[in-house]
Amino acid sequence: MRIALARSLAVFCLCACASLLYVWTGLVEIGHGRSKRALGTSGAAVLTRQPDKQSPKTFRALLEGHVVHKARFGAHKNINNHTGYGSATGNLKVEQTNLNTHNSNHRQVHTGLHGLVEDGVFWSDRLESLLPRGFSNAHAQSWKNETRASQIVSLEKGCGRTSNRLARFSNGTKACVRYGINPDQVQGETLSYYLASLLGIPNLPPLVLSQVNPNSEQWSRVRGEVMESQWSENAVVSLTEWVSNLTGVVTPAPLRHEGRRLHPLQEDLDNRTTGEVLELVQWTDLILFDYLTANFDRLVSNVFSLQWDSRVMERDTSNLHKVPSGGLVFIDNEAGLVHGYRVLEMWQKYHETLLSSVCLFRKITASRIFDMHRLQDAAARLLILYRDSEPLAPELGFLSEDQAGILQNRVNQLYKHILNCKEKYSQF
Repeated sequence: MRIALARSLAVFCLCACASLLYVWTGLVEIGHGRSKRALGTSGAAVLTRQPDKQSPKTFRALLEGHVVHKARFGAHKNINNHTGYGSATGNLKVEQTNLNTHNSNHRQVHTGLHGLVEDGVFWSDRLESLLPRGFSNAHAQSWKNETRASQIVSLEKGCGRTSNRLARFSNGTKACVRYGINPDQVQGETLSYYLASLLGIPNLPPLVLSQVNPNSEQWSRVRGEVMESQWSENAVVSLTEWVSNLTGVVTPAPLRHEGRRLHPLQEDLDNRTTGEVLELVQWTDLILFDYLTANFDRLVSNVFSLQWDSRVMERDTSNLHKVPSGGLVFIDNEAGLVHGYRVLEMWQKYHETLLSSVCLFRKITASRIFDMHRLQDAAARLLILYRDSEPLAPELGFLSEDQAGILQNRVNQLYKHILNCKEKYSQF
């Protein structure tokens, strides 16, 4: 009896030990799994704070997945604006697609330089005729007249910096109101716009100035919003046309990698569709324009960031967007001219790097640069256009004498650069 009892007790103890071992093993596995998930979460957080070469892409993929999911169920809403901040597609990486893809001419693939380049370094007249129209002078003048005559009926947060606002007008249009941390930024935005007009570059949205006055007819209906914004009364702000249906723009391949170059050579332009080439035409204007204005807050900042972010050129370029027709839109030019000239020493080598990468030019842009070099009157021309076009020009002010000298010097440098390119490629 004792032997049977002892055997039963032994069996019971053995089963109990086995059960405990099983339960303990399961707990260890569960705990280990939790530990792995916790480490993964922690690791992701660390990567977000201290990105390595892979993390921007990883983080961006997560962001894109979230945004695409939201956009799919809210596609009926128009959520894009010309600031690109906070818009669903403004943060998405956009493939370099053909312009006007419904047009078979824009899908034509080119081999060689025939039909693309004339006189060595100039984009052909045929390409010029195919370019998206951009913001025409007639459209700009019409928009300016209507905006100056319309009441602002609401102010909403948006358009980038927290001090800026999205304004809705009584005529149904919208505009970005840029207050600026200091007047230099509004001045830079405004003078950059008029310099682009002088150069024949149609990629900047129309702009007018307005003086914040809650007692004026234009601002009276948003008196409360103005008070909440903490803007200074009588401050001069810029109003730029709000543009819908914008997508981001990635730097094109010829300018994306180390040794970037866009010259009139077959290897730089071969096997590209007409649509792709038309976008490159606009990029050459952009690089010359940002060099003139010393605007570092676009492609130049990307080149600078390559020191620690090797994939920065694979993501959307700051302050640059594209409309469905393929036209590029140069926005947020606050860093141009005034502030850009003040910090020029820090950014100049990056401006020079980008300028040296380009040896193809639009004829009209080069022609205007040649004229301003020949007459040495870049600042004088800009002042005349600005003063004649903008009633509030005296309130906002103009370039200092030193800044006017820098502008002329950069015009002269562009002139020399174009001549050097012509000399190098005139035989082709």
